[in-house]
Parts: sequence; structure tokens; C-alpha cells
Amino acid sequence: MDKNLQIKCSNTIRGLAIDAVQAANSGHPGMPMGMADVAFVLWTEFLKHNPDNPDWFDRDRFVLSAGHGSMLLYSLLHLTGYPLPLQELKQFRQWDSKTPGHPEFGLTKGVETTTGPLGQGFANGVGMAIAETHLADKCNTIDLNVIDHHTYAIVSDGDLMEGISHEAASLAGHLGLGKLIYFYDDNGITIDGSTDLAFSENVKQRFEAYGWHCISIDGHDFKAIRNATNEAKAESERPSLILCKTHIGYGSPNKQGTAESHGAPLGDDEIRLTKERLGLEPEQKFQIDEDVKTFFRKAVEKGKQVEMEWNERVSQLSEDAPEKAAFLDSCINRNIPDIADALPSFEADAKGMATRKASGSVLDSLMQKIPHIIGGSADLTPSNNTKAKGIGIYSAGDRGGRYIHYGVREHGMWGAMNGIALHGGLIPFGGTFLIFSDYCRPSIRLAALSGLPSVGVFTHDSIGLGEDGPTHQPVEQLSSLRAIPNLVLLRPCDANETARAWKVALERTDGPTLIALSRQPIPTLDRKTFASASLVEKGAYVLADAENKDPDIVMIGTGAEVSHLVEARRILSKKNIHARVVSMPSWELFRKQSASYRKSVLLSDDIPKLSMEAGVSHGWSEWTGPNGVSIAIDHFGASAPYKTIFEKFGFTPENAVATAEELLKQ
Repeated sequence: MDKNLQIKCSNTIRGLAIDAVQAANSGHPGMPMGMADVAFVLWTEFLKHNPDNPDWFDRDRFVLSAGHGSMLLYSLLHLTGYPLPLQELKQFRQWDSKTPGHPEFGLTKGVETTTGPLGQGFANGVGMAIAETHLADKCNTIDLNVIDHHTYAIVSDGDLMEGISHEAASLAGHLGLGKLIYFYDDNGITIDGSTDLAFSENVKQRFEAYGWHCISIDGHDFKAIRNATNEAKAESERPSLILCKTHIGYGSPNKQGTAESHGAPLGDDEIRLTKERLGLEPEQKFQIDEDVKTFFRKAVEKGKQVEMEWNERVSQLSEDAPEKAAFLDSCINRNIPDIADALPSFEADAKGMATRKASGSVLDSLMQKIPHIIGGSADLTPSNNTKAKGIGIYSAGDRGGRYIHYGVREHGMWGAMNGIALHGGLIPFGGTFLIFSDYCRPSIRLAALSGLPSVGVFTHDSIGLGEDGPTHQPVEQLSSLRAIPNLVLLRPCDANETARAWKVALERTDGPTLIALSRQPIPTLDRKTFASASLVEKGAYVLADAENKDPDIVMIGTGAEVSHLVEARRILSKKNIHARVVSMPSWELFRKQSASYRKSVLLSDDIPKLSMEAGVSHGWSEWTGPNGVSIAIDHFGASAPYKTIFEKFGFTPENAVATAEELLKQ
């Protein structure tokens, strides 16, 4: 390719970024200007994609982890022929545009993940690479590769400072993800100024210690970029980090290499000078010359060709290995059997079992019958009961294993889970203690924002975990997680509710689902006497009603505390007080029910209500009403056996009875 045209193409990317940020009077021009050369080479020479079909399954994945530089990605999408008209670039950061301030998955075709909170895209890419290797193992044959793509990302100084990148990079190196290639925009500038203010480690040595293959280059040298990418693609045993020494705001006479170009428009005068230096028309906005457009749009025909060749291989796979072809199709389309038929049923048992143990039994069954579930735990496998029987361990030596040992890396785990979900084809789950959901929270929030169907297995769900004490006893976590939009939290009251909670989680496709599970045993209710656990999908239901009487009081509970309310109902009935017990495993699901259903469960506001949950009382007035009472724990826990803690803090049938009686006196 003519070098002058290469330069012109790169400078066109720069010009589009400059003009869009200036038009919005908001944004980050410096990063797109600095990484335009790297992005140009990657997108025109290496990236396997089809602009006419952005969701083609065997495309390379490109992650802009440095999401503040979103105009780099939007410029590339428009130039290479994605359904992103130039008018959308002109509407950068404006209401109802397809070009928001940071890339958002599901809004703009070609955007693989929602980025902006730094480090998240880095971790997502690791999950994407895990998914690619696992599906390749399951679907490819000796003669046919139907899953064979790379995951590329552009990462920034900020990405590498955030803690999640350390967790994810360590995991990627351990797993030997050779098709993971990251370009590090080593420009030495953050919002505060030079990275020397706070960032002085040797990044190359750090990543080599993680087990990465590292290459240092001039990020403005086309040949060096090309050679480094080829070298990285040839490395199959280790992920690669290409350290690209670049100039933020490249081409700006007065702002190149400074923090001034990081997060603010260049200004009209500086734009004029910059365009003159870059060989662009100073007065022309959003300039795309015909020769530049023609060159970039070659991606359309090239993309059609590579997808057509892939379709031919898939057709051949159907003949050569129909079982693999059927599996691939079920993965792509998320085809799963009737989950209800795959669920175990648990017999009534007064001693019962911990719901974490019940969840393990459910997973044993589900993972045998649904082969595209993959998951693991953050070093708490025996405690979370997340390792299903007969399921191999995913590793550098066994890509077909479906259990992932994430190590003590909760945040990295969920960031990778998001990447697996974003990749498509697999259903990810991850386990840890509920208290450590705080370590996962930024990634959980992005899963909810992006509508990703990941599943959290959060055990040790209350002060009921006992002797480990307040550092490990979640108190505010249930409430704080319920505050996240588009997230469903379920806290089942026994083994059969746990099974149905998994059904809800696997059938949900538009957001994350978290299942909070007990460490301590909980009675398994006799469903011949009590309502069916299938009603879990309603979010709340009448578990046991007053016998032949209108209820005097409604008692609402979640998790282990429901069994206390069941016993309290029995005691109250002997006192001629007629109580209804409502199991409410999910506030979010209950809110989605009709007003008439909700009223049929909770009755009118005139009926006294109390709730019992071993967490903070925050939010419970929505269900108990302004005159209701919540038996809760609005303080931290204590170190003692769980039965003692429950007694001391009032989570007993006797306290429920006393509270109900007092409430009825009012």
C-alpha cells in the first residue's frame, strides 16, 4: 500500500475524532489521535470481520478498553462500512445518537462491549478468549476450524493501573491464552498529567512476569505495528502485549503529548493548526476523501468473502461431524432443553440442607444436560459447591473443561464472565461469598447495564455463616445489590426454591441473575403441604395461608428466615391468630407481576405486615407498608455459632410471634 495513502487514512481517523469532539464540545480527542496508526493497521490488515453482518460468530473481537477514546471506534466503524452513518458521528454524545460518550454494547453495531470504567474491557477480552478456546475445542475437527478467531484490545495507562487488570492479566497468563493480543497505548499521560506522578513500574517486566509475550514498538511506525502484530499472532502459547509508544494528541502543534488533549476539545484555532500539519483541509469538517473511503470500504467485500468461506466450513462440519455442528448451532442460538425436566426434586426434610449444597446438586444435573454452561469460583469451590460432578477443569492443557478456577480474583472473575457472555455461545456462572460481591460490583453493574445473562452463585448469604464473624457476614449486600437496575436477585428459602431459582437464572437472557445461598442447613419444606416452589418465578407467593380464615397478619421472608416464619405461623395459630406466610425470593420478579397478583399475595394495606430477613431493613417498607415492622439487622454481625447469632439478633420463631402480637395491638 502506498505510504502516503496510509498516512492519509490514519489522519482521516484523527480528523473525524477532532471534529466530533469539537462539535459536541465534550470528549477525548487525544487518545484517538495517538492510536490512529495502530488502529488503522489492525482494522485494515488483520481484523477478521464483516461490516455487513457485525454479529457473524467467527469474527475477531475488538475491545476498546480505553473507552474514553470512543471516537476512534466510531470512526473505524463508519469508515469500514458498518451501519453507522456519518450523521451519527456528527451527533457524537448527543441525545438518541448511536455514538454515546463511551461505547455501549447493544446500542451500536460493531461495539463488542460497554467500556469506559477502566480495566473492564481488559477483563472482558480475557473472557472472550476463554470462550473462543473452549468452543474451538468442542466444535473444531482435525480438518475443519469453524471457531478460529482472535481477541484484540486497545488498553491505556489507566486500564493498567486499575486493579481488575492485574487480576485479569494474571489469569490470562496462567491460562496461556495465545489468541489474546492487546495494544498498550503507552502515551505517558492521564488526566492529572504525566503518568510519572503515580505510575512507575516497568510494564513490560510486569506482564512478562504474568506469562505474557511482550513487544515494544513505536506506535506511529506502520511497519513496526504490522511486524509486531504478525509476531503476536504467531505466538500460540502466551497472550501478547504490544507496548506502543505513542503521542497523545498526535499532530497537534501545542497540545500533543499533554494532558490538555486528553479530555477536552482542541479548540478552533488548534484544530486549524493541527489539520494543516496532518494534511487535512483546515475548514472542512468530517473530511473523508474518496480514495480514503474506497480503501476502508474494501472491508465490506473482504468480510463477505471470509464469512462465506466460514459458512462453507460449517456446512461441511454438518456432514463430517453432525454432533459438533448441532452443538455449535445450539450455542449460537442459546438452545437449551426444558430446564424444569433437568431440575432435581428434593424430599421434605426437617433437618434439610444448606441451599449452597442444594445448588451444587442442581448444577450436577444442569451441567450434564446443558453442555454450554461454563463457570467456576474465586477459590471457594468446596464452599460454593460450584464444581459439578464429572466436569473437567478448563486449563491451558484442557480447553474442553467447563470448570474454571479463577483464583482469588473476584473482580477479574466477573469481568471475564462478562466477556464470556459477550462473546456468545456459552452461559457463564461464577461463585464467591455474598460479602465479596462488593469486589465484583463494578462488573456486575456493567453486566446489568449491558443486559448480559451471567449467573452469580453467592453463598454464605447472612450472619448465618457463623463464626467467621462480621468481616464475612453480609448485612447490607442484599439491599445494595437490589438497588442495581436490571439485576435479579433470588434468595431461596429451601432446596426446591433453589432449583427453581436456577431455572429463572438460565431462562433470563437480558441481564445478570444472582442467587444468594445459605451456609447453614435449612428445612426442606413439604410441598404437598406448602405451595409449589415453581412459584419462585413470580418473585413472591403465598407459601402457607391462614386455615379457613382471613389472615390477621402477613409475614414475609426470604432465605433461611422463611422457616422461622413457618414455625411462627404454627405457634400463632394456637393463639387463635391467623397468619399468612409469604416467601419472597426476589423483589425484582415480584415487581414485574401485575398489581392484582401483588395484592392477592400481600393483601390490602389494612392488613398488618412484618418482614424477616437477616440483612438491613432498608427497602422493606415497600412491602410491609408504612405501618409494618421489619425484623432485620441494621448493624454489623458478630462472631459466634450461627444459632447463637440468630437468637441474639432476634431471628427466631419466638421473636416473630412476639413482634406479630405487638403489631396486632397497634
